[in-house]
Amino acid sequence: MKYISDIITLEDYLTEIGCETSLGDLILLLSEQAEPIRDAFPENQDYAGTENASGEDQMALDVLADKLLTDTLEESGLVGAIGSEEKDTILYLNNPYDGFGVNMDPLDGSSLIDVNLAVGTIIGIQDKGNILNKGEDMLAAMYMIYGPMTTLVMTTGKGKGVHEFVLNNDGEFALLRENLRIPEDGKIYAPGALKQDYTDKHLEFIDNLEGDGYKLRYSGAFVADVHQILHKGGIFTYPATEKNENGKLRLLFEANPMGFMVTEAGGKISDGYRNILEIEPEAVHQRVPIYVGSKGPVNKIEQIMNR
Repeated sequence: MKYISDIITLEDYLTEIGCETSLGDLILLLSEQAEPIRDAFPENQDYAGTENASGEDQMALDVLADKLLTDTLEESGLVGAIGSEEKDTILYLNNPYDGFGVNMDPLDGSSLIDVNLAVGTIIGIQDKGNILNKGEDMLAAMYMIYGPMTTLVMTTGKGKGVHEFVLNNDGEFALLRENLRIPEDGKIYAPGALKQDYTDKHLEFIDNLEGDGYKLRYSGAFVADVHQILHKGGIFTYPATEKNENGKLRLLFEANPMGFMVTEAGGKISDGYRNILEIEPEAVHQRVPIYVGSKGPVNKIEQIMNR
């Protein structure tokens, strides 16, 4: 991981790594939505009184972020189809296969807004209006974190690395760290779900982590927890439970984009048995158990589950 002293903007860097022009334009357009989303936080602290497609209560900022991103993508002419955690179905635009397919979680961790913890926006980009594609087929993935700083982490895959940018005082995303590599010696674990609902094999795995000295670090925002693990090493998990064999998190909006980036950074993502990025999606809001982070602990859960 290399820290950057000279100012290199996101636009400059996309050119430097040879990103295809229209894909670069889309990444830049999405990055420009970070400021208006963040600026809306103070006046959108309450629940909206509505539910998203998964039956979860929406914060006002969930609705605002979804509308802002959707309207921007519709007007861009770059996108043929949009899948959102906040929408029941795929939104197909005119001539959907003339543009990119975008899957998004407009505001991951929104229940933490009122206590001012880090939350973020997760984006996966597919080719030719496709939404229901395997994660390994994505063209690019990115997320924006709204914390003490506003940062953007992105990759265009194919060995081009994972890079982190920070929103500076000029309103531009400037390169902060390039070629992020997830450490293998990290000792952080972020465990979702209630322990009383763990399966026996998952509980064995958690006991092994604790016996190996892993420290629990779980905020309730998937994007923020994985961001920390990407930098410090370890594992995030939201497993299958006795009550829900598919876990809680969504394949298209959360698992695939974050797993695509972690894998590009030298890590791994699994449902406990196989690489999540190889799963053929069957539904827009399909859920999947998740283990994502350094290869060592992810390999360990697969050994336990597959024995």
